Amino acid sequence: MKRSTLIWAAWLFVTIGYAQQARQDFKADRNLSASNYVAYPGPPQQTLSPAPADYEPCYISHYGRHGSRYLIGTNDYDRPYHTLMRADSLGKLTETGRDVLRRVRMIREEAKGRDGELTRRGAEQHKQIARRMYERFPQVFAGAANIDAKSTIVIRCILSMENALQQLILLNPQLHISHDASHHDMYYMNQTDHALYARKMTPEAKKSYDAFAARHANCSHLMGLLFNDSAYWQHTIDARKLARQLFVLASNVQSTELRHSLTLYDLFTDDELYDAWQCSNAWWYINYGPSPLNGGTQPYSQRNLLRMIIHEADSCLQLPRCGATLRYGHDTMVMPLTCLLGINGYGRQITDLEQLDDAGWCDYRIFPMGSNLQFVFYRSPARPDDIILKVLLNENEATLPVKTDIAPYYHWRDFRNYYLRKLDAYKAD
Repeated sequence: MKRSTLIWAAWLFVTIGYAQQARQDFKADRNLSASNYVAYPGPPQQTLSPAPADYEPCYISHYGRHGSRYLIGTNDYDRPYHTLMRADSLGKLTETGRDVLRRVRMIREEAKGRDGELTRRGAEQHKQIARRMYERFPQVFAGAANIDAKSTIVIRCILSMENALQQLILLNPQLHISHDASHHDMYYMNQTDHALYARKMTPEAKKSYDAFAARHANCSHLMGLLFNDSAYWQHTIDARKLARQLFVLASNVQSTELRHSLTLYDLFTDDELYDAWQCSNAWWYINYGPSPLNGGTQPYSQRNLLRMIIHEADSCLQLPRCGATLRYGHDTMVMPLTCLLGINGYGRQITDLEQLDDAGWCDYRIFPMGSNLQFVFYRSPARPDDIILKVLLNENEATLPVKTDIAPYYHWRDFRNYYLRKLDAYKAD
């Protein structure tokens, strides 16, 4: 088991009140500080809990993020490169600074012409996820089972879907597979809610976040490594911006083949790494999580998706052979959907951004590249009206705020009633 997978295994036993768990995680594996840029490591939970007697898996409903990708927009590569190039032309870089420029140039060259595209590692992640799904729940994929797959219209999501489907058809050539990527489905596959979007960074939320980010600005050490003239970087360079740009580049290397030959994480101390992650974690919590700073309603951006999951499950469960419904999209869907469902306590509201880590709200546990939610349904011939399910977050059994007497399984009727009531109670603008 790889080191990053061992770290993920430890999360299963972490209590909510464990102080600064993320700091400990990063000491063991710095890649985990990458927030939504963490490359999917695979599930630490190797053995799943057995289902109640006589129950067998019959249907899977899934929503997954695309796999590892290059950064979106050339600015993420160009801006730090040109900043360092200009300083080098003026003789302002240290020896370390010149070496960092060399590494940034390599990263930029590898990504040229591949704006936001799926990487080789991203393709492999989805093949492996599909293979494990097939091996864990063979009854769902037996014989001529029907597999309905949909993707958003973004190429990295389409390619993620196609890599997964190629793996499934290799495992069972009899499968009946349909796949599509259309604007027709974007209202739930990648819902845009302009009213909710406008409330992401309210004046109160922005004030809290800006103050939080300022407290965790930690750039002097990094600037000293890069520049031989303190007056130059203090008066010419936006140190916080450059530090952030280099941190993003460092974070994304793990998703590319360059991970075998270089790193930028050596530029950051443990404290700098932790501070950079805290800023990302707080930003995601406010913008896509249940933050009370903006009303705690951002997860409802995925209400159409959750309704569709319930609706399609109701339909498929009427069939003697249910198969699977697979959906491929984005981190901006996986995170709010996880929070809307309240999985593993991620729907809780935390007012003080400084308490996010101590409260166990860590974004890298939710939505690494290739992150996914699997709703696995079971039925018993002896109890055909009592369908049960369990939910897997990143292929690990998850808890829900729904009462159950068969944890980690839930009665479908209880799940369905709980979330439909929750959705019906929400009043959209």
